[in-house]
Amino acid sequence: MRLEDFEPARPGSGEVLVRVRAAAANPMDWGIRSGAMKMVTGRKFPRGLGYDFAGVVEAVGEGVTRFAVGDEVVGGASIKASGAFAEMVLAAARGVVRKPANLSFEEAAAIPTVGLTALQAVHKKGKLQPGQSAFVNGCLGGVGRAAAQIALAHGASVGGSCRDTAAQDARDLGLDPIVDFGFDATRLSGRFDLVVDTADTLPTDAAKKMLKPGGRIVGIHPTPAHIAKSALPGPYNVLITRPVTADLEGVVRAAGHGTLRVPIARTVPLTAAIKALTELERDGTPNGGKLIITTD
Repeated sequence: MRLEDFEPARPGSGEVLVRVRAAAANPMDWGIRSGAMKMVTGRKFPRGLGYDFAGVVEAVGEGVTRFAVGDEVVGGASIKASGAFAEMVLAAARGVVRKPANLSFEEAAAIPTVGLTALQAVHKKGKLQPGQSAFVNGCLGGVGRAAAQIALAHGASVGGSCRDTAAQDARDLGLDPIVDFGFDATRLSGRFDLVVDTADTLPTDAAKKMLKPGGRIVGIHPTPAHIAKSALPGPYNVLITRPVTADLEGVVRAAGHGTLRVPIARTVPLTAAIKALTELERDGTPNGGKLIITTD
């Protein structure tokens, strides 16, 4: 990775150019960097990194009527183009929404990927209804925490798995029951309408034991094997997150209302981003929240 000066392109039809104030790191960023996502992103290097961002509209392209220059926004770059770890990013307007005034740029930048994935897992694939019950495997990870909060706000009861040392954090969110990773699924037989596996560590047979009749299992890692399994009859579904404007508006609005909170573990300036991203990819640090990169 390296920092490099560039001249941003002018926004085309349906695009906005945003002056980035904050951007958030996600595991897919090093999947893009390593070439593991080349079927989606293409094979050409060098390329920009970074997806989630918050900032101020610098220019709008033809046909864009939802935004004007100077609007504070939050959104995501396209997976193919990326490039949010920069002072300027070009994005499709459909993947951008207005930032609530009571959210900082840093707080807003943490939302798009985890919020969209969680909402679409819980509602679109999981079809969770008020009064039903959900179990989130990996309930304190980025997507897991967001999925638990979204389900709770929807009137569902939620249980989850996490490290035993972090169980109190899960209780503070309102989860019950809470189990350690490696739990015996037979202890939770037939208790849940939805099982969301955000950690990709829960065997499908174990998840099936936990379901009520008609229940669903949703995975959030669309590997070829998981996509193939999702095509088979049965309760397993894999989610491929889509940049749906209404969904992004929903999770950003929830963040503005305080019903969705994504913790921030570390904030670094763009000039220190390479070292921080390297540590995150290699060592998994920081724990307990998002890495945010700012351009101030």
